Amino acid sequence: MKSIKIIFFILLLHTIAFAQVKIKTSTLKKGYPVVLNKDTLFYVMNKYGSLSAQERASRTSILLDKIEENLMIVPDSIRINSDGENVLLVLNNDIIASITKEDADSLKTNVHILAANYRATIVSTIKEYKSQNDSMELLKRAGVGMLILVLLGTVIFLINKYSNLIRNFFTEYLSTKLNGIKIRDYELVSKNGELLFLRRIFNIVKYIFIFVIVYLTLPLIFRLFPWSKGWSDLLLDFILSPLRQILHKVIQFIPDLISILVIYFVFYYINKLIKFLAIEIETEKLTINGFFPDWAKPTYNIFRGVLYAFMLVVIWPFIPGSDSDIFKGVSVFLGLLISLGSSTAIGNIVAGLVITYMRPFRLGDRVCIGNVTGDVVEKAFLVTRLKTIKNEIVTIPNSAILNGNTLNYNVLAVNEGLIIHTTVTIGYDSPWKTVHELLIQAALETEGLNQDKKPFVLQTSLDDWYVSYQVNAYTNEPNKMAQTYSNLHQSIQDNFNKAGVEIMSPHYQTLRDGNDTTIPESYRPSNYTTPKFGVNNSKID
Repeated sequence: MKSIKIIFFILLLHTIAFAQVKIKTSTLKKGYPVVLNKDTLFYVMNKYGSLSAQERASRTSILLDKIEENLMIVPDSIRINSDGENVLLVLNNDIIASITKEDADSLKTNVHILAANYRATIVSTIKEYKSQNDSMELLKRAGVGMLILVLLGTVIFLINKYSNLIRNFFTEYLSTKLNGIKIRDYELVSKNGELLFLRRIFNIVKYIFIFVIVYLTLPLIFRLFPWSKGWSDLLLDFILSPLRQILHKVIQFIPDLISILVIYFVFYYINKLIKFLAIEIETEKLTINGFFPDWAKPTYNIFRGVLYAFMLVVIWPFIPGSDSDIFKGVSVFLGLLISLGSSTAIGNIVAGLVITYMRPFRLGDRVCIGNVTGDVVEKAFLVTRLKTIKNEIVTIPNSAILNGNTLNYNVLAVNEGLIIHTTVTIGYDSPWKTVHELLIQAALETEGLNQDKKPFVLQTSLDDWYVSYQVNAYTNEPNKMAQTYSNLHQSIQDNFNKAGVEIMSPHYQTLRDGNDTTIPESYRPSNYTTPKFGVNNSKID
């Protein structure tokens, strides 16, 4: 464990040094670098004679590479020679670099001091390189590399050996804590599924950890040898470069993030205020003239949608990449899909809004829409759902409701009462007053009808063979209409049978002599006998 900390500490130092070199390089972009063994020694900022600054830097770098590769050359033999106002760095009569007065003036120093600094830098760099390529030094570094590899192998071995024990320990511990993931009564993920998921996550983390250790160890080994030092920098740059970019983007995004958070919280508390007012209106603690309580919730939903849409518009410019062409293209594409594929849905939403504020019905009302009669159980922006007396749920699009007629049985039922009616047809042989009395009496004896308001009878038609009598009665329970109609029909039959009035609608002539009456036997007089069949045959003169 201690060796791992040392490795990470070395990597951290390297990262800091690498970042400082980058910062220094970024601040010295006035000239062209003189590079030796991938290290920048100094910069050339001025031209000399016919040579540009870039040509001077390139020529010096090439000569220094040759000197470094020649193991017979002694770096201390580099001399400083004066050439008028200029100074030359010379090795065996070969001019390595020339330092002009303009170079010294650019750095605000003396030309001889600048030449001495350049010479010291070159000599120390070449000596360091030669010392690193010494056979004994290479053997030592190879030994260190082998030690690092042994430590790496040991760490990987220990991870593989004890990871299963650690995983099993935590699995057994969590097995007593986990109960699965449930959404209400639905089990989304079982307990065994959670444990299996955690095991797989543990294995993935283990392999990622091993990969990271190997990846970070390779740069350490590569930096032990001069010829592989560039590979080390390359591997580290693969990680550090994206991290630096991400960190830079995050730092740049912080002011925009603060703006987004401020905007979000402003709109959040505005929404809280509107929701509070909607609840107060819905519970009738707050009353507004002309604004009904059942409007509160849909109005709040509309305000909330508009509010969050406006918030998104305000936040949009602060989102990273919102001004990119790809972002705009995707936004336009999604908008096109929504506009082309949701025309019917938008029509239903608009119809739902219109219906909400028209108030043709409320939740729980018994209504008739088209040929469907039932109780309103759901009012949504897209559809309305009715529950019929047969426990059927019928879904009706709001656009169909808006384009058709809606019959509401509950609007006046509480205060004025709903009039239910049924028609019976009785022959002309029964006195109409008797029929009226029987129908009214049947309505008064019917359970579910309002006894405070007197029923009434209308004669709706005088047909060829019978009269149509329509009995009308009041009820305050329209949701029980089906049962009330059934009770009324039963009461009509009982009262007519007791009075001896047949409910018949004759359409043909018949001889009744000798036939039993159609009144049920339980309603007949105790001395009732079937009349004999009689025919009068009189001679016509």
